[in-house]
Amino acid sequence: MSDDLLIDEPPAGRRRWYSRWFSTRPSGGADPSRLWRLIKWTAIVLFVVVVLYYPVGMGLTQKINDDPNFAAPPVSPGASQAVAVAAALIDREVSQTDWPANDPFFMPGWALDNMPNYQIGIRDAVKRFSLELQDDIGRNRGTSAADSDLQTAAGAFNYPPDVWVWNTGSLMPTSSTEEQYRKGVKALVAYNTRLANGQAAFEKRADNLISTLDKIGKDLGDRSEKTNQQIDNNSGSWIDFNADDIFYQNKGRLYADALMLRDLGKDFADVLKEKGAQQIWDRMVISLMDGAQLKPWIVINGRPDALMQPNHLAAQGFYLIRARAQLEELNDVLIK
Repeated sequence: MSDDLLIDEPPAGRRRWYSRWFSTRPSGGADPSRLWRLIKWTAIVLFVVVVLYYPVGMGLTQKINDDPNFAAPPVSPGASQAVAVAAALIDREVSQTDWPANDPFFMPGWALDNMPNYQIGIRDAVKRFSLELQDDIGRNRGTSAADSDLQTAAGAFNYPPDVWVWNTGSLMPTSSTEEQYRKGVKALVAYNTRLANGQAAFEKRADNLISTLDKIGKDLGDRSEKTNQQIDNNSGSWIDFNADDIFYQNKGRLYADALMLRDLGKDFADVLKEKGAQQIWDRMVISLMDGAQLKPWIVINGRPDALMQPNHLAAQGFYLIRARAQLEELNDVLIK
């Protein structure tokens, strides 16, 4: 029997995919033109994926939410509206949007810098407020033990903002930034629930408010100093890769402080009324929000006296300084 009769050749219409790419010549060798075509199309597909993956992914990830009307749902009588909005802010950033500050290199958010810096600014503001709750406002006359939920929240928000589930140098998984911040949110919500039930302290005294404003003012002073240093050392340069980092951290800080102080004014309404400080308080909140609402297409660190080249850091720095001055004015009024 002829060997040709033992060959099981599939019909032409059902030839395997690789037979079309690696069809053989009469001599039995692979066809170089088809092999080259496979390599070419593979390279094209990889190029398209690389070129489109990051830009498209970055565009889908990028979201800087600076809604000035953002608010937490109304709280139960006895609870704090400022605590509620602090929890809602962090929850919005880690649960309702992406948190690209800890994205590894193979995720498109890794290439972003404005959104991560903005979110870190929000985190910094909430961390400061949580510390003030733990140390002063959330204690009875400052002599009782620290509230356990407030301790948990302050510790959680102190967690680094760039920790993914795996860190370099270790093969063991760890708590991610989002996981820790969600833990802090739950602790603030639990504290506020106990506060509404009369099981936690929230001391609405002028001295507590003065201490909180003083710490926030010092933090704003630190941001103002960083802004001034960047202007002094790099103004006049069209390309300043650190200017936008500072700008967006300032923006996040101003935005979160504006919302939390807006609602803290509601919590301390009786104190502000007694001291005649409500109008100054409202102006301070407006200054913070005005600074947070600056939205340049590109952050430019031009010379402050330039005709054509703007300096967005200087413009933002004005609101930082004005808000800090108003905080100091408030403290002077509250002390009397």
